[in-house]
Amino acid sequence: MKKLRFLADGMLGKLTRWLRMLGQDVEYVVAMEDKALIQKAKGTNRILLTRDLQLFQRAIARGVEAFLIEGTDEAENLASLAERFKFELEIDLKISRCPKCNTRIRSVRKDNVIDKIPETTSTHYNEFWECPNCKQIYWQGAHWKRIEKTLRKARKALKT
Repeated sequence: MKKLRFLADGMLGKLTRWLRMLGQDVEYVVAMEDKALIQKAKGTNRILLTRDLQLFQRAIARGVEAFLIEGTDEAENLASLAERFKFELEIDLKISRCPKCNTRIRSVRKDNVIDKIPETTSTHYNEFWECPNCKQIYWQGAHWKRIEKTLRKARKALKT
């Protein structure tokens, strides 16, 4: 997989989480002046992601690689990013990052997290991942069908 590093502005929290699940390194900045965002992207060698046309134009004018997010939903945005930056729209849990803090998640044994998950979850699921940084536990629960549906829609949009 191509090694990409993104910097997402405050309007892109949901997209940030999606990209992290797909294994992309995404720093998310909730509130920062445009000039500082551009400097941060340049200084950290990250691609600036924004919905703000003026910020996008200023970043490009200052020699910062940037991408304007224009889609109407997450699938459309993921498809346009995957097309532009040539990454797969598949979640590979060996390279996925924590949607909350951007740290690579790692597989953990069920008995190591049994006291941190709901009892019903431990009854129905056997595979778990944990963020070594924020300690969030993940599993492929009921929400996984919605995740897959969004990714299928994004892959379909990519082909058209």
